[in-house]
Amino acid sequence: MSIRLPDPRLTHVYRLEATLGQPLDLGDVVQGHRRIVPLTGGTVTGPEIRGRLLPGASADWQIVLPDGTALGDIRYTLQTDSGALLYVQSRGVRHGSAEVLARLARGEQVDASEYIFRTSTQIETAAPRLDWLNKGVFISVGGRQPGGVTYETYLVG
Repeated sequence: MSIRLPDPRLTHVYRLEATLGQPLDLGDVVQGHRRIVPLTGGTVTGPEIRGRLLPGASADWQIVLPDGTALGDIRYTLQTDSGALLYVQSRGVRHGSAEVLARLARGEQVDASEYIFRTSTQIETAAPRLDWLNKGVFISVGGRQPGGVTYETYLVG
């Protein structure tokens, strides 16, 4: 017997526009080239969530592979306008052609349609009104700009 499963649907949760600090370059480690990129501020806007990114509790622990692919372990803390705290952890990948990745590495403006930047995302909060975030499965689409990064985060339903 074959059971038809529902197709997933995506519901937009928020857009994060974050500023980036100077990367800390640890150099070549076993997994690849390790960098820690601080997220130094930013704003989050969405239908039910509005607030800011908290600096000092937010960074991307990256491994950059020899071909320029970046594997991200992105952890950031958001504070909503109502004071609720959200801990967000995303694991993802940014890859594209060698030419596009070289432009990104030089800090150039590159349209997000020219590369893939996707993450799987988990969100934790103690705020009762936002408890649904603790139970959700999320994906994010990212885009890198000079001095910043943007994430659009979606609930998978």
